[in-house]
Amino acid sequence: MEYSVIQVALVFIVTFIAAIDQFNFLESLYQPIVTGAVIGLILGDLNTGLLVGGTYQLMTIGNMPIGGAQPPNAVIGGIMAAVLAIASGLEPNAAVGLAVPFALLGQLGVTLVFTLMSPLMSTADNMAHNADTKGIERLNYFAMALLGLIFAVVVTLFFIAGATIGQTIASAIPDWLQTGLSAAGGMMRFVGFAVLLKVMMTRDMWGFFLMGFGLAIITVANESLATPALLILALVGFGIAFWDFQQQTELKGAAVVSDGGDFEDGI
Repeated sequence: MEYSVIQVALVFIVTFIAAIDQFNFLESLYQPIVTGAVIGLILGDLNTGLLVGGTYQLMTIGNMPIGGAQPPNAVIGGIMAAVLAIASGLEPNAAVGLAVPFALLGQLGVTLVFTLMSPLMSTADNMAHNADTKGIERLNYFAMALLGLIFAVVVTLFFIAGATIGQTIASAIPDWLQTGLSAAGGMMRFVGFAVLLKVMMTRDMWGFFLMGFGLAIITVANESLATPALLILALVGFGIAFWDFQQQTELKGAAVVSDGGDFEDGI
């Protein structure tokens, strides 16, 4: 399948903006659920883009940088998963599994930019000392442009290669390997949730977790409820969270701090 120059340019621009958004804009434009849909629109397959983006989003939901350590990059991984699924005709779960090496490449790109910018921090300190705001702006813009260019060039090169020999790539992968990639991609969404639960799970939340798990099994097993199951579970979860918030607020409001039983009215 061949794509136009405009589509290639749009993929470059989307990747460039998403890379900068991850560390600077912070508008969540870089999230796979967003980039997958945008790439799907650009390549003419919104449904596959949303499906792949949502799957990759679940995989990365528990990934977060700790200090200087970076997780596999969601920008390159999410975009390449959508590109592989659409341009190469791979099954969505298999595309997600195959995109992981690209995410690791993005991880190296982030580490490279951080390493290159580290010696410039003393320069930034001197600029701040001299009230050189323009210099600090230029330094920040340079770092943003460098990261965006690295990500955009990597994705665009692989996108052009995939668009040129997309069917060859798909046909060159043996059925057993594609089945394995599909299984790995399907499993990764649960790994993402497991990482998230490991970080935020406390003893008080296990009851809600088990209730939600049981309700998910019931809704998915019912054909009439299977399609809107995620929305139903979200509404139930919001209702429980809102109820718990109200209860906690009322308890805090009812709590009275006493210094031994003496109040202003003498009682």
